[in-house]
Amino acid sequence: MAHVDGDRVGDTVGDAVAGGLTEAFLREPRRYTSHQVAEMAGVPVYRARRFWRALGFANVPDDAVEFTDSDVEALKTLLGMVTSGVYDEEHVLLIARSLGRATTRLAESQAELGAEALDAAGVPLAERPRAWRRRAERVVPDLARLLVYAWQRQLAAAAGRIAEQDMSSVRLAVGFADLVAFTRLSRQITGSELARLIDRFEGRSADIVTSSGGRVVKTLGDSVLFVSDKAHVAAEIALRLVETHARGRDMPELRVGLASGPVVWRMGDVFGTTVNLASRLTALSLPGTILADPQLAEELEGDRAFRLREVNRLSVRGLGELAPYTVMRAGSA
Repeated sequence: MAHVDGDRVGDTVGDAVAGGLTEAFLREPRRYTSHQVAEMAGVPVYRARRFWRALGFANVPDDAVEFTDSDVEALKTLLGMVTSGVYDEEHVLLIARSLGRATTRLAESQAELGAEALDAAGVPLAERPRAWRRRAERVVPDLARLLVYAWQRQLAAAAGRIAEQDMSSVRLAVGFADLVAFTRLSRQITGSELARLIDRFEGRSADIVTSSGGRVVKTLGDSVLFVSDKAHVAAEIALRLVETHARGRDMPELRVGLASGPVVWRMGDVFGTTVNLASRLTALSLPGTILADPQLAEELEGDRAFRLREVNRLSVRGLGELAPYTVMRAGSA
């Protein structure tokens, strides 16, 4: 469902849209107003806009011809999921919001990479709209296929994990890894250097987490939140993260907090005291170290791959006092 916010686009982008750039990416002409789309779907326009906003699209003026046949079909699909009884409307809105959040970030990152490619190729700004249209013709079909493929594989994996799981009482090992002194460093390097550092951090971290059997919940530029069903997997991920980033050139040191316990898993994110504890322990960790809560340390007890050392009791903001453990490899100094 396309939209154009006229107050926020510049002249260059406005000219590009007028020249057919939007249609190049949508791959079909815009021919309907919001009222026409709602009428064709058989719902009041206020209800249609509720779904559009859930997907992350801004409202457009009533007389703006911004919508395509695909917008009509998408709205009918969302409404059909409600009328069929597969989901109620609130659940469909939650699905729409999760799709909107995921695809917004995906689209922004792909557009940035496209702009970087045009910069590297030395394409002048005046020629960018034409170059973008050519690029859309080449990459949109491939990206659409890859998006569906990746989503189906991820959905199959997620469904397999939770098919027989009581989602009200999920227990996980949670890890929160954070680059030390990132804010200070970000003021000392250029924007392009900062972007490359974040790319390296996120890329390496995701590779380590997934290859070790964990799952990345989200990255926040200078930090990564990951989970695992097993404490020893989370501990191995934490050690590999610290060791790998310590070897990285011009990479700040990493610190990690680990906690084990019940979590609330909702719309691809995790919440609850266990998550908060992992985050708080990260803030209390020294550079290059891993702090684990007593519960996760107990689950690691007897595992010869790790060495645990209890540290002095610490006051954890909002959670009281506890005596965490540093996690090291067996035989480490």
